[in-house]
Amino acid sequence: MSLQHFLADQLQDKQQLLDLIAQAIDIKTNPSKYAQALAGKSVVMLFEKPSLRTHISFDIGIEKLGGHSLYIGQQNGQLGERERVSDVAKNLACWADAIVARVFKQTVLDEMAEHAGIPVINALSDLYHPCQALADYMALTETFGSVENLNIAYIGDGNNVSNSLMLMGSILGANVTVITPQGYEPDTSLVAKAQDLASKSGAKLTVSTNIEDAKNQQVIYTDTWISMGDDTKVEQLLEKFMPYQINSELMATAGASAVMHCQPAHLEQEITTEVFDSEQSIAFLQAENRMWAQNSVLVSLFK
Repeated sequence: MSLQHFLADQLQDKQQLLDLIAQAIDIKTNPSKYAQALAGKSVVMLFEKPSLRTHISFDIGIEKLGGHSLYIGQQNGQLGERERVSDVAKNLACWADAIVARVFKQTVLDEMAEHAGIPVINALSDLYHPCQALADYMALTETFGSVENLNIAYIGDGNNVSNSLMLMGSILGANVTVITPQGYEPDTSLVAKAQDLASKSGAKLTVSTNIEDAKNQQVIYTDTWISMGDDTKVEQLLEKFMPYQINSELMATAGASAVMHCQPAHLEQEITTEVFDSEQSIAFLQAENRMWAQNSVLVSLFK
Protein backbone atom coordinates (compact mmCIF):
# COMPACT_ATOMS: atom_id res chain seq x y z
CA MET A 1 0.00 0.00 0.00
CA SER A 2 1.63 3.23 -1.15
CA LEU A 3 0.16 6.65 -0.42
CA GLN A 4 1.60 10.04 -1.34
CA HIS A 5 -1.22 12.18 0.13
CA PHE A 6 -4.67 11.61 1.63
CA LEU A 7 -6.75 14.36 0.02
CA ALA A 8 -10.04 12.89 -1.23
CA ASP A 9 -11.83 9.56 -0.94
CA GLN A 10 -11.86 8.70 -4.65
CA LEU A 11 -8.07 9.02 -4.96
CA GLN A 12 -7.64 5.63 -3.27
CA ASP A 13 -8.70 2.35 -4.82
CA LYS A 14 -10.62 -0.42 -3.05
CA GLN A 15 -7.56 -2.41 -2.03
CA GLN A 16 -5.83 0.66 -0.61
CA LEU A 17 -8.90 1.48 1.51
CA LEU A 18 -9.29 -2.12 2.69
CA ASP A 19 -5.59 -2.18 3.61
CA LEU A 20 -5.93 1.11 5.52
CA ILE A 21 -8.91 -0.25 7.47
CA ALA A 22 -7.19 -3.56 8.22
CA GLN A 23 -4.06 -1.72 9.35
CA ALA A 24 -6.13 0.66 11.50
CA ILE A 25 -7.69 -2.32 13.27
CA ASP A 26 -4.21 -3.80 13.78
CA ILE A 27 -2.89 -0.51 15.21
CA LYS A 28 -5.90 -0.38 17.55
CA THR A 29 -5.34 -4.00 18.63
CA ASN A 30 -1.54 -3.86 18.85
CA PRO A 31 -0.56 -0.23 19.52
CA SER A 32 2.88 -1.11 20.90
CA LYS A 33 3.82 -2.60 17.53
CA TYR A 34 3.56 0.89 16.00
CA ALA A 35 4.92 2.91 18.93
CA GLN A 36 7.95 4.10 16.92
CA ALA A 37 6.35 4.27 13.47
CA LEU A 38 6.72 8.08 13.38
CA ALA A 39 9.88 8.34 15.48
CA GLY A 40 11.79 11.48 14.47
CA LYS A 41 8.86 12.78 12.38
CA SER A 42 7.15 16.14 12.90
CA VAL A 43 3.62 16.83 11.66
CA VAL A 44 2.19 20.35 11.36
CA MET A 45 -1.58 20.68 11.87
CA LEU A 46 -3.10 23.74 10.16
CA PHE A 47 -6.69 24.38 11.23
CA GLU A 48 -8.82 27.14 9.72
CA LYS A 49 -11.91 25.71 11.45
CA PRO A 50 -12.53 24.79 15.10
CA SER A 51 -12.26 21.14 16.07
CA LEU A 52 -12.54 18.75 18.99
CA ARG A 53 -12.28 15.19 17.63
CA THR A 54 -10.00 15.91 14.67
CA HIS A 55 -7.50 18.04 16.58
CA ILE A 56 -7.22 15.79 19.63
CA SER A 57 -7.29 12.49 17.73
CA PHE A 58 -4.46 13.61 15.45
CA ASP A 59 -2.43 15.14 18.28
CA ILE A 60 -2.61 12.15 20.60
CA GLY A 61 -2.44 9.69 17.71
CA ILE A 62 0.82 11.17 16.42
CA GLU A 63 2.26 10.94 19.94
CA LYS A 64 1.20 7.28 20.17
CA LEU A 65 3.18 6.64 16.96
CA GLY A 66 6.29 8.25 18.46
CA GLY A 67 6.04 11.46 16.42
CA HIS A 68 5.73 15.15 17.25
CA SER A 69 2.82 17.39 16.29
CA LEU A 70 2.52 21.17 16.14
CA TYR A 71 -0.93 22.78 16.07
CA ILE A 72 -1.47 26.10 14.26
CA GLY A 73 -4.96 27.47 14.76
CA GLN A 74 -6.86 30.38 13.30
CA GLN A 75 -4.52 33.11 14.52
CA ASN A 76 -2.90 33.41 11.09
CA GLY A 77 -6.24 33.81 9.30
CA GLN A 78 -7.43 31.96 6.25
CA LEU A 79 -4.74 30.24 4.21
CA GLY A 80 -3.83 32.24 1.10
CA GLU A 81 -4.74 35.63 2.55
CA ARG A 82 -1.62 36.56 4.53
CA GLU A 83 0.70 34.83 2.06
CA ARG A 84 0.37 32.47 -0.86
CA VAL A 85 -0.66 28.89 -0.11
CA SER A 86 2.32 27.68 -2.14
CA ASP A 87 4.68 29.73 0.04
CA VAL A 88 3.12 28.38 3.24
CA ALA A 89 3.52 24.83 1.92
CA LYS A 90 7.15 25.33 0.91
CA ASN A 91 8.01 26.93 4.25
CA LEU A 92 6.42 24.14 6.25
CA ALA A 93 8.29 21.58 4.17
CA CYS A 94 11.56 23.13 5.35
CA TRP A 95 10.87 21.88 8.87
CA ALA A 96 8.00 19.38 8.93
CA ASP A 97 7.59 15.87 7.52
CA ALA A 98 3.83 16.08 6.84
CA ILE A 99 0.93 18.54 6.92
CA VAL A 100 -2.56 17.92 8.29
CA ALA A 101 -4.94 20.67 7.18
CA ARG A 102 -8.56 21.48 8.03
CA VAL A 103 -9.64 24.12 5.55
CA PHE A 104 -12.59 25.98 4.08
CA LYS A 105 -11.72 25.14 0.46
CA GLN A 106 -10.47 21.90 -1.12
CA THR A 107 -8.50 23.97 -3.66
CA VAL A 108 -6.23 25.13 -0.82
CA LEU A 109 -5.37 21.52 0.04
CA ASP A 110 -4.75 20.62 -3.58
CA GLU A 111 -2.42 23.60 -4.01
CA MET A 112 -0.61 22.74 -0.78
CA ALA A 113 -0.07 19.15 -1.92
CA GLU A 114 1.20 20.38 -5.28
CA HIS A 115 3.90 22.59 -3.75
CA ALA A 116 4.78 21.06 -0.36
CA GLY A 117 6.86 18.09 -1.45
CA ILE A 118 5.73 16.31 1.74
CA PRO A 119 2.52 14.36 2.48
CA VAL A 120 -0.67 16.38 2.98
CA ILE A 121 -3.72 14.97 4.79
CA ASN A 122 -7.23 16.35 4.42
CA ALA A 123 -8.63 16.87 7.92
CA LEU A 124 -11.85 18.34 6.39
CA SER A 125 -12.63 20.64 3.49
CA ASP A 126 -15.77 22.01 1.89
CA LEU A 127 -16.04 18.92 -0.33
CA TYR A 128 -14.60 15.98 1.61
CA HIS A 129 -14.00 14.51 5.06
CA PRO A 130 -12.03 11.36 4.17
CA CYS A 131 -10.58 10.78 7.64
CA GLN A 132 -14.13 10.65 9.01
CA ALA A 133 -15.27 8.26 6.28
CA LEU A 134 -12.30 5.95 6.89
CA ALA A 135 -13.08 5.85 10.62
CA ASP A 136 -16.75 5.24 9.80
CA TYR A 137 -16.07 2.28 7.51
CA MET A 138 -13.61 0.93 10.06
CA ALA A 139 -16.39 1.08 12.68
CA LEU A 140 -18.80 -0.64 10.30
CA THR A 141 -16.22 -3.34 9.54
CA GLU A 142 -15.84 -4.01 13.27
CA THR A 143 -19.61 -4.00 13.80
CA PHE A 144 -20.77 -6.00 10.78
CA GLY A 145 -17.63 -7.89 9.74
CA SER A 146 -17.61 -6.33 6.26
CA VAL A 147 -19.08 -3.34 4.47
CA GLU A 148 -19.60 -5.24 1.20
CA ASN A 149 -23.33 -5.02 0.30
CA LEU A 150 -24.09 -3.25 3.59
CA ASN A 151 -27.12 -0.93 3.31
CA ILE A 152 -26.35 2.53 4.70
CA ALA A 153 -28.68 5.52 4.57
CA TYR A 154 -27.34 9.01 5.22
CA ILE A 155 -30.20 11.35 6.11
CA GLY A 156 -29.87 15.12 6.44
CA ASP A 157 -27.82 17.82 4.76
CA GLY A 158 -25.81 16.96 1.66
CA ASN A 159 -22.36 18.04 2.82
CA ASN A 160 -18.71 17.00 2.98
CA VAL A 161 -19.52 14.08 5.31
CA SER A 162 -22.20 12.66 3.00
CA ASN A 163 -19.89 13.21 0.00
CA SER A 164 -17.11 11.15 1.57
CA LEU A 165 -19.51 8.51 2.86
CA MET A 166 -21.01 7.89 -0.60
CA LEU A 167 -17.66 8.04 -2.43
CA MET A 168 -15.79 5.70 -0.10
CA GLY A 169 -18.80 3.42 0.23
CA SER A 170 -19.16 3.19 -3.54
CA ILE A 171 -15.51 2.14 -3.82
CA LEU A 172 -15.83 -0.44 -1.02
CA GLY A 173 -19.05 -1.98 -2.36
CA ALA A 174 -21.50 -0.62 0.23
CA ASN A 175 -25.00 0.33 -0.89
CA VAL A 176 -25.32 3.98 0.13
CA THR A 177 -28.58 5.93 0.07
CA VAL A 178 -28.36 9.71 0.55
CA ILE A 179 -31.66 11.34 1.53
CA THR A 180 -31.86 15.13 1.89
CA PRO A 181 -34.51 17.85 1.79
CA GLN A 182 -34.99 19.38 -1.63
CA GLY A 183 -32.34 21.99 -2.29
CA TYR A 184 -29.82 20.33 0.06
CA GLU A 185 -28.70 17.47 -2.20
CA PRO A 186 -25.01 16.47 -2.39
CA ASP A 187 -22.72 17.97 -5.04
CA THR A 188 -23.91 16.71 -8.44
CA SER A 189 -20.41 16.17 -9.83
CA LEU A 190 -19.49 14.02 -6.81
CA VAL A 191 -22.75 12.08 -7.13
CA ALA A 192 -21.83 11.32 -10.75
CA LYS A 193 -18.35 10.23 -9.64
CA ALA A 194 -19.80 8.01 -6.91
CA GLN A 195 -22.27 6.45 -9.37
CA ASP A 196 -19.35 5.57 -11.63
CA LEU A 197 -17.41 4.06 -8.73
CA ALA A 198 -20.49 2.11 -7.59
CA SER A 199 -20.98 0.64 -11.06
CA LYS A 200 -17.41 -0.65 -10.96
CA SER A 201 -17.68 -2.18 -7.48
CA GLY A 202 -21.18 -3.59 -7.94
CA ALA A 203 -22.61 -1.33 -5.26
CA LYS A 204 -25.84 0.64 -5.49
CA LEU A 205 -25.97 4.40 -4.89
CA THR A 206 -29.31 6.14 -4.39
CA VAL A 207 -29.81 9.89 -4.01
CA SER A 208 -33.29 10.99 -2.96
CA THR A 209 -35.33 13.70 -1.27
CA ASN A 210 -37.99 11.21 -0.14
CA ILE A 211 -37.70 10.03 3.47
CA GLU A 212 -39.80 7.00 2.47
CA ASP A 213 -36.67 5.65 0.76
CA ALA A 214 -35.16 4.96 4.21
CA LYS A 215 -36.29 1.34 4.19
CA ASN A 216 -34.42 -1.97 4.35
CA GLN A 217 -31.37 -0.23 5.80
CA GLN A 218 -28.93 -1.77 8.24
CA VAL A 219 -27.35 1.56 9.17
CA ILE A 220 -28.71 5.09 9.50
CA TYR A 221 -26.23 7.99 9.48
CA THR A 222 -26.83 11.66 10.18
CA ASP A 223 -24.89 14.87 10.74
CA THR A 224 -25.62 18.40 11.89
CA TRP A 225 -28.01 20.34 9.68
CA ILE A 226 -25.77 23.41 9.74
CA SER A 227 -22.17 22.98 8.65
CA MET A 228 -19.31 24.85 10.33
CA GLY A 229 -18.95 28.36 8.98
CA ASP A 230 -22.57 28.51 7.83
CA ASP A 231 -24.39 31.43 9.48
CA THR A 232 -27.89 30.16 8.61
CA LYS A 233 -30.24 30.37 11.58
CA VAL A 234 -31.42 26.94 12.68
CA GLU A 235 -35.00 28.21 12.94
CA GLN A 236 -34.96 28.72 9.16
CA LEU A 237 -34.10 25.08 8.61
CA LEU A 238 -36.34 23.31 11.11
CA GLU A 239 -39.44 23.32 8.92
CA LYS A 240 -37.57 21.69 6.02
CA PHE A 241 -35.42 19.34 8.06
CA MET A 242 -37.59 18.09 10.93
CA PRO A 243 -39.26 15.42 8.73
CA TYR A 244 -35.72 14.02 8.29
CA GLN A 245 -34.99 13.70 12.02
CA ILE A 246 -33.53 10.38 13.17
CA ASN A 247 -35.85 9.02 15.86
CA SER A 248 -36.98 5.62 17.12
CA GLU A 249 -39.87 5.52 14.66
CA LEU A 250 -37.57 6.09 11.67
CA MET A 251 -35.09 3.50 12.96
CA ALA A 252 -37.91 0.95 13.24
CA THR A 253 -39.29 1.78 9.79
CA ALA A 254 -35.83 1.48 8.25
CA GLY A 255 -35.14 -1.79 10.07
CA ALA A 256 -31.71 -0.46 11.03
CA SER A 257 -29.66 -1.97 13.85
CA ALA A 258 -27.02 0.80 14.02
CA VAL A 259 -27.09 4.59 13.99
CA MET A 260 -24.09 6.81 13.24
CA HIS A 261 -23.27 10.46 13.88
CA CYS A 262 -19.90 12.13 13.31
CA GLN A 263 -20.61 14.70 16.07
CA PRO A 264 -21.08 17.29 17.42
CA ALA A 265 -24.70 16.19 17.77
CA HIS A 266 -27.50 18.72 18.12
CA LEU A 267 -29.88 16.59 20.13
CA GLU A 268 -33.59 16.84 19.34
CA GLN A 269 -32.71 18.38 15.98
CA GLU A 270 -31.12 15.91 13.53
CA ILE A 271 -31.31 13.08 16.08
CA THR A 272 -33.26 12.46 19.27
CA THR A 273 -31.46 12.04 22.57
CA GLU A 274 -33.11 8.64 22.95
CA VAL A 275 -31.60 7.27 19.74
CA PHE A 276 -28.21 8.95 20.15
CA ASP A 277 -27.82 7.49 23.64
CA SER A 278 -29.21 4.07 22.70
CA GLU A 279 -27.32 0.80 22.32
CA GLN A 280 -27.84 1.14 18.57
CA SER A 281 -25.55 4.17 18.50
CA ILE A 282 -21.95 3.65 17.41
CA ALA A 283 -21.14 7.38 17.45
CA PHE A 284 -18.42 6.99 20.07
CA LEU A 285 -16.88 4.03 18.26
CA GLN A 286 -16.66 6.33 15.23
CA ALA A 287 -15.02 8.99 17.39
CA GLU A 288 -12.51 6.56 18.87
CA ASN A 289 -11.69 5.20 15.44
CA ARG A 290 -10.80 8.65 14.14
CA MET A 291 -7.44 8.26 15.87
CA TRP A 292 -6.79 4.70 14.71
CA ALA A 293 -7.85 5.38 11.11
CA GLN A 294 -5.76 8.55 10.91
CA ASN A 295 -2.80 6.71 12.43
CA SER A 296 -3.15 4.12 9.69
CA VAL A 297 -2.98 6.88 7.07
CA LEU A 298 0.09 8.40 8.75
CA VAL A 299 1.88 5.04 8.97
CA SER A 300 1.16 4.37 5.29
CA LEU A 301 2.39 7.79 4.19
CA PHE A 302 5.75 7.16 5.83
CA LYS A 303 6.23 3.57 4.65
